Amino acid sequence: MDLKGKVAIVTGGGRDIGKMISIKLASKGAKVVVNYFSGKEAAEQTLKEIEASGGEAILVQGDMTKSADIANMMQKTKEAFGEEIHILVNNAGGLVARKTLSEMDEEFVNFVMALNFNSTVFVSQAVVPHMKSGASVINLSSQAARDGGGGGSAIYAASKGAVTTFTRALAKELGPKGIRANALCPGMIATTFHDTFTKDAVRTKVAESTPLKREGEAAEVADLVAYLASDESSFITGNNIDINGGLAFS
Repeated sequence: MDLKGKVAIVTGGGRDIGKMISIKLASKGAKVVVNYFSGKEAAEQTLKEIEASGGEAILVQGDMTKSADIANMMQKTKEAFGEEIHILVNNAGGLVARKTLSEMDEEFVNFVMALNFNSTVFVSQAVVPHMKSGASVINLSSQAARDGGGGGSAIYAASKGAVTTFTRALAKELGPKGIRANALCPGMIATTFHDTFTKDAVRTKVAESTPLKREGEAAEVADLVAYLASDESSFITGNNIDINGGLAFS
């Protein structure tokens, strides 16, 4: 999976799954734009690890729900690495909070949808004009898009479900241009996401219910992203690929 000479943008690329994706792509030779929102220290550590291994990357702070921040990221990318972009990983997103139907308000629903779905749409809209045949868009969906998620995650699950459908539509639209679009649907991956939002007892139960009897690792998600970014996956598009240790099947 040789990515030398390719330019990659990873939104939410400073920590957890995004960090490992950024590091993996750089290790394969890609020049990586690592976007982050608030975790400056973690993003700087990601950059240090990339550079220590001989990789090349830049950091760009920005809120991917804001058009001005997306435009700034694109400008910084062009200044550092030129006009053409070969890989886009839409990883920015989050659960925000667990809320039942009775607890949701308009502001919460709109924010979660903007964070997970709108950001994917508008970052793609900004990046795709800079892509040519052979380029790859990789969106991060979730197992929650398959099964509705755990308690209090209805809007998160719905927003990720929108990402899965958008990915299929994007594959149809961009396919004639030779640009591929796929999404990943991670299950229980050991990250600060679950450290924050999932009780230990629930994590243990899910791991024990998984055929492989464990949680996944962010590096395993990154490996799959690198494959989908490479020419080795040149006939794969429109897929939402489960990576959950066999807990749920398509």
